[in-house]
Amino acid sequence: MNLSRRNFLFKSSAGAAALASIPAIVSSCIANEDKSASTAVFEKGGIVLFQGDSITDAGREKTKELPNNGSSFGGGYAFLAASHLLNTMPEKELLIYNRGISGNKVYQLASRWDKDCLDLKPDVLSILIGVNDYWHKRNGNYDGTVEIYENDYMKLLERTKKALPDIKLVLCEPFYVLETKSVDESWVEPMKQYQAAAKRVSEAFETMWVPYQSIFDEAINHAPGVYWTNDGVHPSMAGAQLMSEAWLKVVL
Repeated sequence: MNLSRRNFLFKSSAGAAALASIPAIVSSCIANEDKSASTAVFEKGGIVLFQGDSITDAGREKTKELPNNGSSFGGGYAFLAASHLLNTMPEKELLIYNRGISGNKVYQLASRWDKDCLDLKPDVLSILIGVNDYWHKRNGNYDGTVEIYENDYMKLLERTKKALPDIKLVLCEPFYVLETKSVDESWVEPMKQYQAAAKRVSEAFETMWVPYQSIFDEAINHAPGVYWTNDGVHPSMAGAQLMSEAWLKVVL
């Protein structure tokens, strides 16, 4: 067997092992909860909306922005999670949208919230936001603070609950992965502050919470950080699958 073929088989087997461990990674970080039929998250004819930045955007087509449409979802965790919902619950007749936009921070969500959230009248709203509120400070393109992030997030959800009092909220923890192209140890302490702020917002509004940092921290015990995300923020195919399964485990 030549060297290149041996390396290919090794990488393939390592990848398979890591992928096979995704359910175990998720289960080790998210406790099982008994959800009775009376507390089911998704109702027949319900509208589900994924919101956030580039991690949610994932290269989606933004001209038509159709529900239940692959091009309108991009190739990330939101596409995978939505596909699972549509595949396993056809009787619910869900309409699922992705309105994530690359580069967004909380205040940018707020500036488009009527069109991209409230006008859609979602029954379930999932938000992943925060990494740009920190990352863009590092490159000098933003001068916000943790306090601004938290206050803006609180106001956004207050506005949402006022307009849609029965909405079910899923907040996702902003995350980073070390030893990758863009992320090093200098991220750890600042991001902990943003993560703590997001958790306080989640607790204040009693939302479902997807603990992505602990999930990726566990994932790097199974495969290197660059396997899950090349730059430490944007997930690979495996990272998107990991995120999707974590989201589904929390919500279903």
